[in-house]
Amino acid sequence: MEGMIERLEAMLAKGTDNLLLRFSLGKAYAEQERFAEACAHLRAALAFDPTYSVAWKWLGNACLGLNDKPGARAAWESGLAAAQARGDQQVVKELQVFIKRLDKEAAAGA
Repeated sequence: MEGMIERLEAMLAKGTDNLLLRFSLGKAYAEQERFAEACAHLRAALAFDPTYSVAWKWLGNACLGLNDKPGARAAWESGLAAAQARGDQQVVKELQVFIKRLDKEAAAGA
């Protein structure tokens, strides 16, 4: 995985910058639990296409990894709206589950 991040970062350093590159970097960093880097790249991906619901899903996961529950909720709610608009039912279902889990945690902690 580390080698892939290095290759993707090298592409970015050479001036390649697009939705897929930024999303791939963000997802790879999130999988390495490097959540701050993941957030930065996923936000950059979403600047290219704010309707890319899978990027919102991973951004929410990265925010949660940083213990930023409001940020995770905001990302997942944006992703849910994007997924519904695009008809991406799988992402809609996943994000609804993630948001419900946050609600349950909030209720249990209150």
